[in-house]
Amino acid sequence: MNDDDKTRLTRARPVRESISEMAEIVMPNDANPLNALVGGRLMHWIDLAGAMAAHRHSRERVVTASIDHMDFLVPVRVGDLVILRSSVNRVFHTSMEVGVKVWVENYHSEERRHVSSAYLTFVAIDEKGNRLAVPPVIPETEDEKRRYEDAVRRREIRRAEWARHKPR
Repeated sequence: MNDDDKTRLTRARPVRESISEMAEIVMPNDANPLNALVGGRLMHWIDLAGAMAAHRHSRERVVTASIDHMDFLVPVRVGDLVILRSSVNRVFHTSMEVGVKVWVENYHSEERRHVSSAYLTFVAIDEKGNRLAVPPVIPETEDEKRRYEDAVRRREIRRAEWARHKPR
C-alpha cells in the first residue's frame, strides 16, 4: 500500500459518506402468529443496517460491541415495507457510534410511521480480531452536529453500565 492509499483510508470523512439505507418486505417467516414482525428479526435488520454504515465509514471489518435500549413503537405487519437508515454519529478511536432509524411503510395507504431507533457501537478489527483506529467523522448538518455531541453523553452512560455489570 502506498502513502496515497494510506492517506485515503485514514482521512476524516463526512457523515454523509456513511449513510446507508436498506429496505425489507415483511414476509410470513418474519412474523409471529399475529402476523406482526418478530422483534428479533427487526433487531437483526438494525444490526445489519448499522454495520453497513460502520463499514462504509471505516473501510474495515466491523463487529457489534453494543446496542442501546430499543422500543418498538408501532406494529409492523406481514406485507409492510420496512425502511432502515443508518449513519455514523461519532468515532472514538477504534469504535463508532451508529444511529439507525426505522420506519414502516404501507404502500397501499402510502403511510410511513416511525417504528424504532437505536444506537449501536461497532469496533473496527483486522483479520486477526485486533482493534483498528478509525478515521474521524465530520458532522455537517445541524442534526448531525447534535447527534455528534450527544454521542459523548450516550458513551458515558454505556461505560457506566458496563462498569456496573463488569465481572469482578
